[in-house]
Amino acid sequence: MATPVKICGITRAEDAQAAVRLGATAIGFVFWKRSPRYISPDKAREIISLLPAFITAVGVYVDPDRSWVETSSRAGVNLLQFHGVESPDFCRQFSLPYIKAVRVKQGVDLIQYATRHSGAKGLLLDTFVEGEPGGTGQGFDWDLVPRDVSLPLILSGGLRPENVALAISRIQPWAVDVSSGVEASKGIKDADKIAAFMRGVRASESL
Repeated sequence: MATPVKICGITRAEDAQAAVRLGATAIGFVFWKRSPRYISPDKAREIISLLPAFITAVGVYVDPDRSWVETSSRAGVNLLQFHGVESPDFCRQFSLPYIKAVRVKQGVDLIQYATRHSGAKGLLLDTFVEGEPGGTGQGFDWDLVPRDVSLPLILSGGLRPENVALAISRIQPWAVDVSSGVEASKGIKDADKIAAFMRGVRASESL
């Protein structure tokens, strides 16, 4: 079975539709207002209404307050993604399932982190960059990922069409997540890059 792919930072309907047509199984909407990929709940709702069955719409947050999650998630998302320092109690108070992002660097104990967020549906691994919660397009040392993490791993951070096959072969994650690696500019996706990324994902099966 091909590794599931989430295309994140969607701001346009045509990009979401291209991603789904090319094989993505999840679409990410950034509800963090400081992001260049921010999308309003109303605009996200319009795009989500166009998605076919069995595609997951993911709302992405960075240290939000409860009311913002409740308000924005009414756009129709199926899954919450918390990218800040949210506590397990905060993440699990909502009616929707969640995944928790962790910025990987030397000294971060991913096994302990997964245990702390045992209620999450997965642990998203992104790159630690000082002062940035994610979406930097930079990679991290894959050797820092242990083999016995208790949650499904979603690999992110610097993935591109050129390296995703090797990344999947090395880490064997449950899924991969890409944003800047398939963009023409921030928030604007490139269908050709998405297609190349998906070819890389499929190529990982032969490595």
